Amino acid sequence: MYDLEIVCGDDAIKSYFGMRSLSVGENGHLLFAGQDTVELAAKYGTPLYLMDENKIRQHVRTYKAAMAQYMPVGSVPEFASKAFSCRRIYQIMAEEGIDIDVVSPGELYTAVQAGFPMENCFFHGNNKSDADIAMGMDHGVGWFVADSVDEIEALERLAAERGIVQKLLLRVTPGIDPHTHQKINTGTVDSKFGVAIETGQAMDAVRQILACSHLELHGFHCHVGSQLFTTDTFLDAAQIMLTFIADVRDTLGFTADTLNLGGGFGVRYVASDPVIDYSEKIREVAAYIHTVCASLSLTPPRVLMEPGRSLVADAGMTLYTVGTVKQIPHYKNYVSVDGGMTDNPRYTLYSSAYTVVNASRADQPADFKATLAGRCCESGDILQENVSLARPQRGDIVAVLTTGAYNYSMASNYNRVPRPPVVMLRDGQSYVAVRRETYADICALDE
Repeated sequence: MYDLEIVCGDDAIKSYFGMRSLSVGENGHLLFAGQDTVELAAKYGTPLYLMDENKIRQHVRTYKAAMAQYMPVGSVPEFASKAFSCRRIYQIMAEEGIDIDVVSPGELYTAVQAGFPMENCFFHGNNKSDADIAMGMDHGVGWFVADSVDEIEALERLAAERGIVQKLLLRVTPGIDPHTHQKINTGTVDSKFGVAIETGQAMDAVRQILACSHLELHGFHCHVGSQLFTTDTFLDAAQIMLTFIADVRDTLGFTADTLNLGGGFGVRYVASDPVIDYSEKIREVAAYIHTVCASLSLTPPRVLMEPGRSLVADAGMTLYTVGTVKQIPHYKNYVSVDGGMTDNPRYTLYSSAYTVVNASRADQPADFKATLAGRCCESGDILQENVSLARPQRGDIVAVLTTGAYNYSMASNYNRVPRPPVVMLRDGQSYVAVRRETYADICALDE
């Protein structure tokens, strides 16, 4: 194999490649998880989502081991399945022995179909309908994360109708601005999620729950944002949340046994993004939690965290076939591919950065600068601007890296484009986890 000198250039990019199970074969093709991406594209067609199952399991085990070692007894990770939801991923999480969270009845239904143990499922969402809540209860969802006063009333009513006592966390907003993109910032006082501590509404909601005979409050949940590369925001959230737990204890006589700090640790999309040691970050957060609990004379609650992106993002890759290569002298170049915003809308939504490689010519200099454009009839259908890759030709395979999170989950049928399949790579083998959508699938609901 090549040492990635040509395709990667400097040491930072070579390090980026090395951390993602990427290499270059003797035939010049990009290898992912040891498998030839050009051959995979020929076998399964493009666009094509690839997922490295071994890497997903590796990330899960890192979180699970670190939380067991450093956090209070009973602390576990939950997979935030909005990042990537299909039956196979829930089966993997069940096999690895961690919890999941779902944010919609569709995700819940998928987890049920996968055979995931519902007692280990947390049901989130800022606007659960009565039908959503009923569906969750009827499937035996272990935990609801209540998001509002209205929801608390509905949960009590629907639990009473079923003669059950439903376990509950209350989502509160700690009033933290983590300085991430505003569309992934979730912890401020004026967020659509949760009830605010600062306004006194969170304390009132606790009173409301404690007065309910069919709800069993265990603790509190918060989430402050995504793509966080330091622990600062988590430490601030822990301080505020633990202080709130102590205030609830002193005011209402209720001591929470569970604190869910949400997710949000970042991932490296490009070489300039920092390297994160998730185990070390968890250790830092855990040490701070123990210190704060001691200062508050508080028994440390078990801690839950909700990694989503950091479990699956860098385990994913999307392959495309190049169609048109358009050069506009003195202006810019376009490389158009057979996918686009239908399988990855994140650049259009967030201007998200990605690393792009000509998988067919990964041994050649990445000296052609171009905009990677999609096939949709929209000027904004862009996958990435000003990327450098080996000069492509029609029929080449282009790889966009780190697409395991919020790509398949956010895919659409705009322009009646079918969604790509998801192919899992495991121990040198590949298998279809989600089949390719067909034109007939798209028309199946038409009357």
